Amino acid sequence: MRSSTLALLAALSLAGWPALAEDDPVAEAAAGDVPMSAIDWLSDSLATPRAPSRPAEPDVTSGATVEDVTVQPLGLPMPDAVGLLPVSVTGLPRGLWGASRPDDLAMRFRQSQPDMLPAIQALLYTLLLAELDAPAGSDPGSDTVFLARVDRLLSLGALDQAEALLSRTGASNPEIFRRWFDTALLLGTENELCEVLRATPELSPTFPARIFCLARGGDWNAAVLTLETGRALGFISAQDDALLARFLDPLLFEGEPPLTRPARPTPLTFRMFEAIGEPIPTATLPLAFAQSDLRANIGWKARAEAGERLARTGAVGGNQIWGLYSERRPAASGGVWDRISALQALDAAIAARNADRVAEVLPAAWAALREAELEVPFSQIHGKTLAGMGLKEEAGALALRMGLLSREAEEIAGGATPTSPMDRLLTGLAQGTVEGLSAPTPEAQAVIDGFRAETVPVRLAPLVEADRLGEAILRALALFTSGSRGDLDEVSDALALLRHVGLEATARRAAIEYLVLERHG
Repeated sequence: MRSSTLALLAALSLAGWPALAEDDPVAEAAAGDVPMSAIDWLSDSLATPRAPSRPAEPDVTSGATVEDVTVQPLGLPMPDAVGLLPVSVTGLPRGLWGASRPDDLAMRFRQSQPDMLPAIQALLYTLLLAELDAPAGSDPGSDTVFLARVDRLLSLGALDQAEALLSRTGASNPEIFRRWFDTALLLGTENELCEVLRATPELSPTFPARIFCLARGGDWNAAVLTLETGRALGFISAQDDALLARFLDPLLFEGEPPLTRPARPTPLTFRMFEAIGEPIPTATLPLAFAQSDLRANIGWKARAEAGERLARTGAVGGNQIWGLYSERRPAASGGVWDRISALQALDAAIAARNADRVAEVLPAAWAALREAELEVPFSQIHGKTLAGMGLKEEAGALALRMGLLSREAEEIAGGATPTSPMDRLLTGLAQGTVEGLSAPTPEAQAVIDGFRAETVPVRLAPLVEADRLGEAILRALALFTSGSRGDLDEVSDALALLRHVGLEATARRAAIEYLVLERHG
């Protein structure tokens, strides 16, 4: 007992460590008191702070209670109002959240919506990163909406954006720091966060986090002593003990069988497995872990595949994924190698201005892009050039559609001569008009209906009328995504709302992508 106590005192003194509407899922969840989803793979890096005890005293105040007082460090921004993109960049009104309740906004941000089209993703990112006033219902110091925005970025694998947002708030909030620490672990920038952890008395790291940071700082003796203390006090699980022991001295375990890999590792566990030479593949892990495969010490194939996964959610841009594709010539075939070969052949033909060669390789390149769902990122790189090459027949049709998926869609549409009803509709959408155009498919009719609508859709009107415009936009994004898998009325309503509130460019791009990409289920 005496040795355990001495070990505890020694470890604690080491290195300065401080001891609404119908069919609205959010409305339904609120009515049923369903808890909001959250990121369930965060590291247990900080001890749960205990609520301060208060002695029982007579109430000598006149109406005010301790619970009425909100404390926030001076000089720090209100988390719910923190953002990276000012209104001069986004064009959104500063009071976009209006009268929304923070819990309702948080639930809308955290709703899982897989397979969002790139235009819808782009608007979501704008809302996640926008610098806006906190909703009217937020208390001073509220972080409800902020944490939901960060969690959505993490679920999309957008760690660079999440890290930039987290760094704007300071490190005194434990829930914010947990996300910041894990983001740094997956990006490989954890040394800076270990220093922040050491220098912030308000934070109390758990034994695994403390041991990891001591070792990363080069204080191996302190890390070993802290591990021994955690063992003696029962604060370290058997699984963590085995992993930490190998992390601190892998030579002691040479020849031993590998450790059992956890099915759902935390970022801290993930990094320590990597450090002991037993890396955990990221293909079946949450998308945020794919960011760790983009580091320079990872093999090309793993980096390219991770880049594809992240590009599909908008976490990686077209130039970055093209940089991975064009790194060198593939030495194998199948899967990602075939996509790289097809796109490299197209890029070489475009660079040579060889229209015949472009026409020859474009269909295979387009098929490769469709397989990986990367049509839009590459269309934004090559679409304008392809549309201006005068290609004919199949290649000409593909070139026009890639041009309409690019940022120069309106310009390209103005100079195009479409020959099919669908291409005429697509060029009309790029220019913001559907007058006199016919619908060759039910999906095209849903788009036309959305563009012809003159009022806010009934299902979204209550949010708009209640000064909850930001919520209405988030709801429209969810409607578009779910509607694209079958309920065409939802597609129409989403487009109508986006146009009504002035998000015309997003409505045009989303409509074109919906019809061209044909991801309808």
